[in-house]
Amino acid sequence: MAGGGTGWPMLGRRGLALAVLCTAWLVPGAGQAAPAGGASLQLEQLTWTELRDRMAAGATTVLVPIGGTEQNGPHIALGKHNVRAKVLAGQIALALGNTLVAPVLAYVPEGTIEPPQAHMRFPGTISMPEAAFEALLDAAARSFRRHGFREVVLLGEHGGYQKSLERVADKLNREWRNGAAAPACRVHALTEYYRASQEGHAQLLAARGFSAAEIGSHAGLADTALTMAIDPSLVRPDHFAQAAKAGVREGVHGDPRAATAELGQLGVDRIVQQVVAAIRDRTRPR
Repeated sequence: MAGGGTGWPMLGRRGLALAVLCTAWLVPGAGQAAPAGGASLQLEQLTWTELRDRMAAGATTVLVPIGGTEQNGPHIALGKHNVRAKVLAGQIALALGNTLVAPVLAYVPEGTIEPPQAHMRFPGTISMPEAAFEALLDAAARSFRRHGFREVVLLGEHGGYQKSLERVADKLNREWRNGAAAPACRVHALTEYYRASQEGHAQLLAARGFSAAEIGSHAGLADTALTMAIDPSLVRPDHFAQAAKAGVREGVHGDPRAATAELGQLGVDRIVQQVVAAIRDRTRPR
């Protein structure tokens, strides 16, 4: 659902970017301590000198996991996308090698605020204007390029902002292709990530006999199972029947009652496999 921007102060594009950068929060690492010796793939767990050394050794690709804070029915926590984006990006980076993971972006367009539309009709959803979101992505990518990253990969969990990722990537790539003095860097709006989590996972579930009505498009079988595989603490199985019965009135498109972590792991494996292949293809020398 594309975000519409109303009710924001007249800060201008630069002001909005600075405001969002100051308020964007990071998904915690579930209480885990940072690995010793700068071994983590998470940029936020490294010191600047550890990061410098890792980049000098060849780690010049950075994944930018983009989530969203939105309602997910009565049975999945609001931060589903943020946790999934961080965990999946970590697995993808590990498989790729020489790749690091930026902090999760958790504030994204989710629909107009006044009047509330789409997920904004439910408490807990946080939305922001597309212009502010795109300014944030633009500033983050420019920061990574300035520090020496050569491939910036945008991984978006939510369908409503995929066009924003593409616009930012296209704009920066055109600008940087035509620049003479700046270091080479490419930005990739990796739509393959979203397609694998939606279409790819749904195809695997359909092959196991589940109907499209069960699989759903939001907080249904596929969405719930994928979340269970990544972090079961985000899911409330005792609310599955309520979610299935109330349906769209409770913010659910699908039926979560048959969801299991095992079914979700099918989606995890598909996402990691397809995204790793897509990134390798996109970042190979041309």
